[in-house]
Amino acid sequence: MSTSLADHLRSLPDESLAALLQQRPDLVVPVPADIAALAIRAQSRVSVSRALDELDQFTLQIMDAARLTRDPADGTTSVDGVLAMATAGPHPPAPTSVRAAVDRLRARLLLYGPDHQLQLIGGIDEIAPYPAGLGRPAAELDPRTAALCADPAKLRRTLLAAPPSARAILDRLAAGPPVGSVPPGALQAPAAGAEDELPPDETNGGAPTGSPIRWLVDKRLLVRIAGGKGGTAGMVELPREIGLLLRRDSGPLGPLNANPPPVAAPGREPKAVDSAGAGQTMEVVRHTEALLDQLAAEPAPVLRSGGLGVRDLRRLARATGLDESTAALLLEVAYAAGLTGEVELPGSAARYGADQQVLPTGGYELWRAGSLAQRWEQLARAWFTMTRQAGLVGQRDDRDRPITVLSAEAERAGAPATRRAVLGVLAELEPATAPTVDEVQALLEWRAPRRSRGREAAHREALAEAATLGVTGLGALTSYGRLLLTEATATEERDTDDPLGLRADDGDAGTAVRALDALLPAPVDHFLVQADLTVVVPGPPEPALATELDLAAEPESAGGASVHRVTAGSVRRALDTGYSADDLHELFRRRSRTPVPQGLTYLIDDVARKHGGLRAGSAGAYLRSDDEALLAEVLADRRVAELSLRRLAPTVLITPYQAGRMLNVLREAGYAPVAEDTTGSVVLTRPKARRAPARVSVTSRALDPLATPRLPLPRLLGVVEQIRRGEAVARAARRAPAAVRGATPTGPAPAHSHSDALAVLQQAVRDKALVWVGYVDAHGATASRLVRPVSLGAGYLRAEDERTEMLHTFALHRITAAVLEK
Repeated sequence: MSTSLADHLRSLPDESLAALLQQRPDLVVPVPADIAALAIRAQSRVSVSRALDELDQFTLQIMDAARLTRDPADGTTSVDGVLAMATAGPHPPAPTSVRAAVDRLRARLLLYGPDHQLQLIGGIDEIAPYPAGLGRPAAELDPRTAALCADPAKLRRTLLAAPPSARAILDRLAAGPPVGSVPPGALQAPAAGAEDELPPDETNGGAPTGSPIRWLVDKRLLVRIAGGKGGTAGMVELPREIGLLLRRDSGPLGPLNANPPPVAAPGREPKAVDSAGAGQTMEVVRHTEALLDQLAAEPAPVLRSGGLGVRDLRRLARATGLDESTAALLLEVAYAAGLTGEVELPGSAARYGADQQVLPTGGYELWRAGSLAQRWEQLARAWFTMTRQAGLVGQRDDRDRPITVLSAEAERAGAPATRRAVLGVLAELEPATAPTVDEVQALLEWRAPRRSRGREAAHREALAEAATLGVTGLGALTSYGRLLLTEATATEERDTDDPLGLRADDGDAGTAVRALDALLPAPVDHFLVQADLTVVVPGPPEPALATELDLAAEPESAGGASVHRVTAGSVRRALDTGYSADDLHELFRRRSRTPVPQGLTYLIDDVARKHGGLRAGSAGAYLRSDDEALLAEVLADRRVAELSLRRLAPTVLITPYQAGRMLNVLREAGYAPVAEDTTGSVVLTRPKARRAPARVSVTSRALDPLATPRLPLPRLLGVVEQIRRGEAVARAARRAPAAVRGATPTGPAPAHSHSDALAVLQQAVRDKALVWVGYVDAHGATASRLVRPVSLGAGYLRAEDERTEMLHTFALHRITAAVLEK
């Protein structure tokens, strides 16, 4: 006799029940009121689908074997029956592998019961109606097809007589799925003499359109299951018995692989993998910094529909020397890391109708002050956890509009799980193994075929992004990338165990940062000045040195060793920010490991001598100098005629334009003026960087926002204790029918199990009878109500209270008893 799922759960010890909840964490969100509610939730479509998504291909095939070997009488099977079907193919798996798969199904409550009487949990047939890709039994489809299948000799003769085009259709349906659509008119007989005029169909071996399908339906090898009449389209199904016969060479379940597909790609040298990845991390940090500097210099407006415009993306990509897809990825990652944000624009500054623009945040300054490894780690963690799919940028949405950077259309909640799955495959291989994209896809399809189906493009994008960000090198997962993945998973588990964030963070750099630091060249605090005034930095500069070079030299090339050039403009920029000539001489003497060329000394002195010789103010603006001859030269210079200068005094000129414009024109003409305030003091002009409000990085949350958090075993044991208490309350209510109003000693007995209560309610729906319903409310209290059931389905009872004439809805898992009114 089969056992109900609720009774099976009641028989489990607390440790086994907690282990089940650990395998299927969605069952405790929220905590069920009692065991009956837990059983109903465990069989719900959503919960069963989540459990199936976690299974590998081999385990799913073993589950299909259990479904195919069920006894039609009681719906049970046995481990021996599953073993017999699983080992019936030409390359049978080891019996131990089959038993291990059965144990995995039991651990997730998809199978339960003893070995000789295994039962499948409800809901599986609804989610996956065709086990192993086989159709329904012929007896369920068509009596005449069932009669054909009952005569094996006749069935074989009919199959042997099938034309090649018809046999190709049968083989395709036998491989699964067993149903196929029928084009309009395919089942109609052609007019006399017109068959040869029909165009050939490429899918049926060149036979006239519809004739193979019509032949198969006429011979009862296919059964029409849906569609209209006449020439309208419909569906056909291949019966299970015929599918099994066609699979006689490959086995009833198809090819069985208890182990994941092998990786034939050769292994790389671990040092080469880490070196290639480390070099890419330096490029990622440099390109990200260049992009954000461009945003700081010229912020990008936010479109009214959200995101950055295509023109701004192209501008940023062109300015940094990146392709648009890489620029889009780095912008998305920087935003997820909290390095950029939106800031409101004043109405007069709006462009293209936008009222916001994207700027670096205050966190960008802190990020720049960190080491290369720390900066990369912040970007990589943001990429791991961001719910953005950068590969969608540039594609079209369902309204045929382009998907732009930072727009809502690129939001994908499943993106973190996709990246974790891809990197998890690489992490499980031997270190420095570089599988091809197709091999990674094959491994993903074996590990979680239901979850991987239809996500091939996203998997390819995740692999490409990992290579761009330096998480992988030469196609293999780097050592520090492996450590970062481990740390991210540990952080997720720690956050699950500490949901309120009460535990203090030690703040130490992670092992991934230390591992990457050991691979990267040490930051340098010096440079080499060449005779042509170029400055070579033989490695990544320290933050202080990088700041000094930004002011005193112009960048020419970047990489492991960057090159800068000292120009008159760069020296003037340094002087404008407050450096004196002596300060610049000291800077180059202190930082340069080569003798400072005489040309550089002359350049600094020459620019410093001219610097400040002219003083600018506002009048519009004025220009003054103690050197009257210099003012006369400026006044006569046609290059500055647009300023409309006129002399106010032998040492003062005035212009109607603002001081900023006058300074720019004079500097373009080769002069070196400086600004002064109303007291005559020099105004030091360091460029003021605009910043957006600080944003919180998303890197501290779970890797998969769609996944239910897995609680630790001690907390699950507490949940089990709570469910047991609710079960005791429900049992007491079932054993005390007198507590239910309307239940008299001579009346019908109350339902003593949840399934009995459902049977009573189904009978009440059919008879439109009154019934006393006992239930547990949201606060855990028991109550009862006399109602007339209206409908029963989708997990709810809808019933009418005749006294108040109100319609009530009861969750089935909260109902504890049902008694028909006498």
